[in-house]
Amino acid sequence: MRIGELSARTDTPRRLLRYYEEQDLIHVPRCANGYRDYPEALVDTILHIRGLLDAGLPTRIIKQLLPCLTKPSVIHIPDATPEIVSTLQTERDRMTARIATLTRNRDAITDYLTAVLAPADEATTGAVTAPRTRTTA
Repeated sequence: MRIGELSARTDTPRRLLRYYEEQDLIHVPRCANGYRDYPEALVDTILHIRGLLDAGLPTRIIKQLLPCLTKPSVIHIPDATPEIVSTLQTERDRMTARIATLTRNRDAITDYLTAVLAPADEATTGAVTAPRTRTTA
C-alpha cells in the first residue's frame, strides 16, 4: 500500500511514518520505480509504535521491544537480557514518577478551581461549598 493509505488507516502523519523508518522502527521495501510499498502487517506495527510512544517510551526502547510484540498490548520476551530488564524497570519507574507528578498537578488545579468557583456557587445558591480535602500517600 502507499504511504497515504497507511497514514489514513493508522491516523499517523506521513512525516511520522518516514521518521519511524529513519529510526529503523519499520522496514519498507521499495518497488522498481523507487516508491515505498508498505506491507499490510505495518498497520499493526504502527499501532504498536504509537501506543508505546503514548506510554512514554523512547524510540530506542521501542526498537528493542517491537520484535517481542506478539499481539496488541502483549509483550513476550523469551530471552530477556539483564539490559532489557533494567531498561524496562527504569522506564517503568520514570513513568510512575511522572504519574505522581501529574496527579499532584491535577489535584492542585482541582483545589484551585474549587476555591475559584466557590464564590460563584455561593452567589447563585446561597450555599457555601466546603473545600475538598486531600490525603497524601
